[in-house]
Amino acid sequence: MPESPRERARERRAKERFLFTPSGGGDVSICLVYPNTYPVGMANLGFQSVFEIFSCHPRVHCERAFLPDTDQRGTEVRTLESGRRLRDFEIVAFSISFETDYLHVVEILAGAGIPPLRAARGGGPLLLCGGPATFLNPEPIADYFDLVLIGEGEEMIPEFLTEYVTARDRGGRRDGVLDAVAEVAGAYRPDRYAVDYAPDGTIASVSYHGPGSGVVTRRLVENLDRFTTASKVLAPEAVFGDMYLVEASRGCEWGCRFCAAGYMYRPIRHRSLETLQAAAAEGLAHRATVGLVGAEMASVPGVAELCEFVADRGGRASPSSLKADVITGRLARALGRSANQSVTIAPEAGSERMRRVINKNLTEPEILRAADWLVGAGVRALKLYFMIGLPTETPDDVAAIGDLTRRIGERFQREGRVQQIKLSVNPFGPKPWTPFQWEAMEDRRSLKAKIAGLRRDLGRSRGVEVDVESPREAYYATVLSRGDRRVSRLLLAIHAADGDWWRVLEAWRRAAPPDGVDPDLFVHRSYAVDEILPWDFLDHNLHKRFLWVERERARAERQTAPCDVTTCRVCGAC
Repeated sequence: MPESPRERARERRAKERFLFTPSGGGDVSICLVYPNTYPVGMANLGFQSVFEIFSCHPRVHCERAFLPDTDQRGTEVRTLESGRRLRDFEIVAFSISFETDYLHVVEILAGAGIPPLRAARGGGPLLLCGGPATFLNPEPIADYFDLVLIGEGEEMIPEFLTEYVTARDRGGRRDGVLDAVAEVAGAYRPDRYAVDYAPDGTIASVSYHGPGSGVVTRRLVENLDRFTTASKVLAPEAVFGDMYLVEASRGCEWGCRFCAAGYMYRPIRHRSLETLQAAAAEGLAHRATVGLVGAEMASVPGVAELCEFVADRGGRASPSSLKADVITGRLARALGRSANQSVTIAPEAGSERMRRVINKNLTEPEILRAADWLVGAGVRALKLYFMIGLPTETPDDVAAIGDLTRRIGERFQREGRVQQIKLSVNPFGPKPWTPFQWEAMEDRRSLKAKIAGLRRDLGRSRGVEVDVESPREAYYATVLSRGDRRVSRLLLAIHAADGDWWRVLEAWRRAAPPDGVDPDLFVHRSYAVDEILPWDFLDHNLHKRFLWVERERARAERQTAPCDVTTCRVCGAC
């Protein structure tokens, strides 16, 4: 007989190891949901950190829920811990890291017997969400949630719990409690906003009905050393389940113009070397590999010393993506000592011209020097990240990806080593809160032709593997990242079509329903500089004018120096 959901849940809990002590339960019941499967959710540091915050509060009893595994889809969604129904909790809180999980939000709510649309519920649990996807643009799912917490949660979530418990203890009704928690800085209450659309489908106006101005300021933790963001629950079945994960930094100083993380987390903040060494030492007591998490790891102060610290203790440090020109010989040797099988670097573009456009601040000699050091230090494989379809891209820019890959491959030949290079190529999709937020995504047919040409070019190179995200998936992700509230109905339609998102997108492109919109409006269209953007009510402490100037500098192929948080005040984040 196939394994039941409850049997699988028991097996997973039996294998878990908690590295914190929950409060033991309280009278406020919260179900924390990750809108993907258990292995994916338990690999997410943000989800684990929120779980610890909820679980350690003396008044809270917290359980977890996830998207059912593929072989168990269609079963009722219940919690991992007790098998309790989600609708029986006071609060159901979603931690959402990726826009492509928005459809899973609908699937989980429907599978739990909770109407996804807020207007159709009229009661039941308070539905709350937060996470990086919502920092950028919560509008595609705004009609589902009672409250959205915008920003980093270490300080904001305890404030929310204080306000919630106080209002609840006073005997407040549901609406009164919601009024109270909506006053927490960073809280966004979608039902207080109304959006009107112009005949061409763009936003004509946004009206706000409630206290204050309606501007929601994203929350940010100034001193990361006050909080340890690392693995809280060791789950062998999780992606990276053999690693102890440690967050080393938030944000990125380099200002790549396509990258949301480099702008949404401004200003760049690093944890101190002492804090990271202590976290790594803790991790080595549980796992042989310490995964270092952040937007870009080579720029973290003391990262080479940290990797040596791990290697000296018989462990392996595994950093996420490294910026090639910041890699030092010392860091390369430390990674080689740790017996790293593979290291990731992100040229993002093949040509010098294209790297100037995207503000990569990276030259080909610097990339090749990093490859020399890494291969010479014993690293066996390199993973290279590239984007295709970037603004102003030409056929020569695409061809340069193959040329650069071959030059990197020469480093393996010099060392007498078997060439092992994996390219991860992703079509460009514009993201909110970046200088490219106004740009259009390239037509899928053109992208397919470029991808086919790149595969042909590199198909003759032995030891080179090319992994490409499909233009269809990039189109869908762009709809979700740049969409407005009408996308909530699109997601409901996709759910009703058993998840066949491409069929629904094509139908809406041909004839959008009365309460819908042609998805091309969010994808294959350049936004006007004075246009109202769906996310304009958010305040990331970034001047919109600064982002537009960066877009114009891209068009002029001019680079901008990396952030200097001690003296620069240009973007508004500091």
